[in-house]
Amino acid sequence: MSTRPVGTATRGTTNPNRLRRMDRWIAAAHGRALRASGRPLAVDLGYGAAPWTTLELARRLRAEADPRCEVVGIEIDPERVAAAKPYEEAGLSFRHGGFEVPVDVPPTLIRAANVLRQYEEGEVAAVWARLCGRLAPDGLLVEGTCDEIGRRHVWVALGPEGPRTVTFAARLGSLDRPSDLAERLPKALIHRNVPGEPVHAFLRDFDRAWAAASPYASLGARQRWIAAVGALGADWPLRDDRRRWRQGEITVAWEALAPGGGG
Repeated sequence: MSTRPVGTATRGTTNPNRLRRMDRWIAAAHGRALRASGRPLAVDLGYGAAPWTTLELARRLRAEADPRCEVVGIEIDPERVAAAKPYEEAGLSFRHGGFEVPVDVPPTLIRAANVLRQYEEGEVAAVWARLCGRLAPDGLLVEGTCDEIGRRHVWVALGPEGPRTVTFAARLGSLDRPSDLAERLPKALIHRNVPGEPVHAFLRDFDRAWAAASPYASLGARQRWIAAVGALGADWPLRDDRRRWRQGEITVAWEALAPGGGG
């Protein structure tokens, strides 16, 4: 007997290279776990109306993390699955499903990009718990949001135990100030960007550090970003280093930004 997939269909908006920043972070941050897995399996959950981002995830993980990586695209809309089937190849497939994640082995990675924006904030914790419960012991869930052409991203990385970090990533030339990224906060945080909440204080401090780093602007947005992030690290628990900052990224411990200041 078939089981109805859990969840609701997204708008399906997708564009080639939209998730490149997230993919490259995943390969850098999680590549070791993929390589250590006996069967590295990555799930692209809710890939949308076209399979481009799933194809790109497979290509990038195989090139930058582990050439053995198997990728499964999962969509709750059966018509989208049917449209993606012609793109299947060895180690790349598409399946009908939702948050139940219908795969044969626990995945080493679940990527859920632009999936939870349509849900209520109060529903996020249960979805996270369900997805984390499907992960392999060394698995990672990456859930977040980006704009339509992939210039601005914010995502949360979660292990089987729950949320670990929040990463902000951008094409730096698209920013007037770091708080421009607030519009791409994932559902767990976007309504918390108000005075008294940790994520609001973080973005406020980031803007102040960016303003203080204005003398570096003559050297380019990248140097200004690196200087601002370095200063921010004096007060906030950063979980990455200059190599990632150069990519227009900053990763912060989840507990520092969690709603209400709790983990």
